[in-house]
Amino acid sequence: MDHPERALWPDLLFRRVGALLIAALALSLAAIAAPEAGQGVAAGAAHVYAIDNAEIGKYEKLSGRRVAHWQGDRALFPHINSCAVVKAQLVCAASNYPQVPMASSVEIFDAKTLRHIRTHSLGRMYGSLTVLDWHRGAWWAVFANYDDRGGEPGRDHRFTTLVKMDAAFRPLESWLFPSAVLERFAPKSASGAAWGDDGLLYVSGHDRPEIYALRLPEAGTRLELVATLPVSTPGQAIDWDPVAPRTLWSIDRKAARMVSTPIPAIAR
Repeated sequence: MDHPERALWPDLLFRRVGALLIAALALSLAAIAAPEAGQGVAAGAAHVYAIDNAEIGKYEKLSGRRVAHWQGDRALFPHINSCAVVKAQLVCAASNYPQVPMASSVEIFDAKTLRHIRTHSLGRMYGSLTVLDWHRGAWWAVFANYDDRGGEPGRDHRFTTLVKMDAAFRPLESWLFPSAVLERFAPKSASGAAWGDDGLLYVSGHDRPEIYALRLPEAGTRLELVATLPVSTPGQAIDWDPVAPRTLWSIDRKAARMVSTPIPAIAR
């Protein structure tokens, strides 16, 4: 994958219809039933993807109809946690959770067919990879750490780390999370994150029905909390809709559905 870009308008068709497409998508289903909605959701222009460990379902936004499905071997794909639509590919953060020592990989799929294209092993790094997003010419990864199941001795939720990587997944910089957010994560960690068009990183935990808007610090090693936003769904991986402004997708695990929520602009 050479210098991918997560385009706002993924192809010429969507560029031309512009405002008409946004208006149509604004009428899309607010909730889409999906049996694969166990770990998170990824959003494309016309489709959303439900993610659950070794299974992914692709659904039309307007009808809620499933149009593609992938089922992997749990021995090879024990824990796909979240994905992001990057051009024509679905790029997913995966790990061996809850096994220890922690090890992670990037799993890449064809966004149209859900065919598994390739894997990139990260091995042992900062924890368990739960998030991977492409933003401003770099990959942004979150490595989770846990107090309980899946954690390693000597490392708890406070070791959760945001890592900026180059196009080849080589670490460039890293940051810790704010103490106030880490307290809300405990005993788990960050389950989802996606960069907003306002330059803030929106992060979800494992269980609480809230989203944390964070920004990079002017100096130092710890992210800054800008706002805590209530949502109707309890944690897990999230994604911004690339065509419906300020619309965030999340999942309701108990109801097995993907949910779209309007998020108000945040004063900075």
